[in-house]
Amino acid sequence: MERPPQDFSTHVRKHHSSTVRVALVLLGSAFVALGVAGIFLPVLPTTPFLLVAAACYARASRRFYNALLNNRWFGPAVLEWQQHRSIRYRTKLISIAMMAVTLSISIVFFVRDPRLQAALAVFGLALAVYMYRIPSRDRP
Repeated sequence: MERPPQDFSTHVRKHHSSTVRVALVLLGSAFVALGVAGIFLPVLPTTPFLLVAAACYARASRRFYNALLNNRWFGPAVLEWQQHRSIRYRTKLISIAMMAVTLSISIVFFVRDPRLQAALAVFGLALAVYMYRIPSRDRP
């Protein structure tokens, strides 16, 4: 069951320049596109791009801001971060698992230099620890 659309217009503080607003809508849309790409490319993080897009839209357009926050796939993650500075536990675990799988495949099949393999492994481990430490309100 879908929730009815909400009006988040009170969050929007439009910039006084129409040129800047147009630029922010274009930039916000580019970040939404990167966020969508992040769904399919685990190296790109989806949520941070959507948060930046929301920030751009909040200074440019009530319509775009409301559309993003009412989106059934993206809205809950953005709202969770804005309201509680947390990420859903399931989302966090899926992200860490996908990152581990893709980095492992890269290390085993594509990267030959042992130093680069070690660097990728350390980077992946550090990123996984960082992500795991982000609070989750719904943690079991």
